[in-house]
Amino acid sequence: MTKDLQPDPSVIGGVPEAPFAFLPEPVALFTRRAGRFAFLAQTSRLAPYLTFLSDLSELQARLAKSGPAPVIAPEQLARAKAAQMPPVDRASLAADPALDQLLTRLCEGAARITMPEPARLALEAVTHADPGDRTWLLQNALSGEIPADSAAPHLFASAAVQIYLARLAASLDAGNLRKIGTGICPCCGGRPVSSLVTSTPGIESIRYGVCGLCATQWNEVRIHCLACGTNKGLTYRSAETTEATVKAECCRECHSWIKIFYQERNPSLDAVADDVGSIGLDMMMKETDLKRAGLNPYLTGY
Repeated sequence: MTKDLQPDPSVIGGVPEAPFAFLPEPVALFTRRAGRFAFLAQTSRLAPYLTFLSDLSELQARLAKSGPAPVIAPEQLARAKAAQMPPVDRASLAADPALDQLLTRLCEGAARITMPEPARLALEAVTHADPGDRTWLLQNALSGEIPADSAAPHLFASAAVQIYLARLAASLDAGNLRKIGTGICPCCGGRPVSSLVTSTPGIESIRYGVCGLCATQWNEVRIHCLACGTNKGLTYRSAETTEATVKAECCRECHSWIKIFYQERNPSLDAVADDVGSIGLDMMMKETDLKRAGLNPYLTGY
């Protein structure tokens, strides 16, 4: 096990101005993620869980291309622009009948997926939950505040929320998005699951935060904390070598850490799938006094 405690030495990208944001393409997003989960399952001790998440991601891809696409009302877009707020108002969506219907369809589809027994019991609980409990699950999933003692049922609510928010985000114009604040998704105001150092031609080595809710990617300064915005005292730790494809960006100012993935070293990395796949780094960081800042409903409770 190697711990890299030095400031990140990688070269900052060499373009004068990178695109500020990339909106998700929901079907492609979940299809790629399913493939990545399946690949990671081949060599992981978490194989049953990763295979389940692969199948769940495939289901998300199918649901993302069916049914009417959600849209944001023009008046909401105008209000958000005037107030310099994210255009997606997550707080208003928990009681949205379309989101509840999507959760129902996801539960019906998930019933045909092989999954660990705790997940199966949680799925049955969500399927038969009364309207008040379903709204509570969706509220928590939308806020990104999931109680650790009910992580399993929230996993399914979060999977439905991911589809719904990704489709909403995809309906927007990335050119109209503006920076809201450090570590805040400019589309829905969500927290990042992690950040990626991109390998995309023309913008190599540029860093993007990846929303743990709607999957929008937005440009962030390379060396600063996504939780508090400081650039003081950041260190980087890895469970592999100093050239690891994933590191923990650690902040002593706010006592938090979040993963950073280097797609320039492995272009197939996925912010969500590889977050689960690199759980060994989470186990290592539990030995510290730092709190995980990344938002991933598939790791709640770990």
